[in-house]
Amino acid sequence: MFIMALLGTASLAASERTLHNFGSGVDGAEPNGSFIWDANGNLYGTTDRGGGNGWGTVFELMPGEGGRWTERVLHRFGQGMDGANPNGALIWDANGNLYGTTQRGGTANCGTVFELTPSGNGGWIEKVIHNFWVRRHTDGCQPMAGLTWDTAGNLYGTTLGGGHFSYGSVFQMVPRGDGTWTEKVIHSFWGRGGYEPSCTLVFDAAGNLYGTTQYGGEADSGVVFRLTPDGGAGWTETKLLDFFGVHGSEPDAGLIMDGAGNLFGTTFRGGSAGFGTAFEMVPNGHGGWTEKILHNFGIREEDGAMPGGNLVLDTSGRLYGTAAFGGHTNSGTVFKLTPVEDGSWTEQTLHYFDGQATPDGSLVIDSSGNLYGTTQNGGVNRRGAAFEITP
Repeated sequence: MFIMALLGTASLAASERTLHNFGSGVDGAEPNGSFIWDANGNLYGTTDRGGGNGWGTVFELMPGEGGRWTERVLHRFGQGMDGANPNGALIWDANGNLYGTTQRGGTANCGTVFELTPSGNGGWIEKVIHNFWVRRHTDGCQPMAGLTWDTAGNLYGTTLGGGHFSYGSVFQMVPRGDGTWTEKVIHSFWGRGGYEPSCTLVFDAAGNLYGTTQYGGEADSGVVFRLTPDGGAGWTETKLLDFFGVHGSEPDAGLIMDGAGNLFGTTFRGGSAGFGTAFEMVPNGHGGWTEKILHNFGIREEDGAMPGGNLVLDTSGRLYGTAAFGGHTNSGTVFKLTPVEDGSWTEQTLHYFDGQATPDGSLVIDSSGNLYGTTQNGGVNRRGAAFEITP
């Protein structure tokens, strides 16, 4: 189980407990995405490895009496062409089906989009609804993040590679009436417009998509981009921000949007200490955006370093996230960002991990303010764990 290092423990305001240790038997291993909830308070996620075939799993965690949680594997990848190495979060549809992506596997070993449907007897049936790279240079390859719905029931996502220039893409999945789906690339990345996106996309109220790329832009350190629909004719990309140096670099996660239309995100590197930033993007009213650094990571001993997951916003306007490294044992942290009346933000380390845990995914928050997430490593089997943080 996780233990906090003795040094500095008294200063931490939150308690942590392990819900499940991965990597035992035919269980999944090395979870790398974030959880989603169902209506009954169960958590669902993916593991990049394990599952008996070694190609990852989809799993469910169910709360029980005495605070205990039980894990159930819903699907083990590696059974033919069903995909391999799921890396992003899952998403529900209105009928209780789950959708996700795998970064590898499928007919061309370039990844898949899959659907999991309850079978009615407690089991789940997996179906691949798209194999990437079927048509060379017109399809994406290697999706690294989860999917996003629009109001018409279409799915959107990003791929790290592929597209017309082999530098990544944004794709759309459109359902047909017979249960199949049509996929098309709506944007291919290249050079100064950014490349190699690994983010989940977010919509605004007007139907525009927002995201980040790890590289590209004027300094080759990544960008924030917006895709605007052209009334059925296509999508137009607008670069909103070029990352460089003290402004952060290499954003590895996606963006979230608050009720006022402001965007929040993290960068894996850059900032004043070189270990990443948390930032805000505010529309300036003239069609442009202003970036504000909320926190530079790695500036003190117990601080986190290299944040990699999406931030999560609570009802009081506070932000929470994970850093893959840092803390007193350099095994990662959970942090909180709190807005101050003068417009600044204060950062607090809620928990730092031991045992080379590497929390690299996003958190989810329940109605009581408890936080849930996963670590890619650490735990009893050193193959990752699911945890709960009580602030």
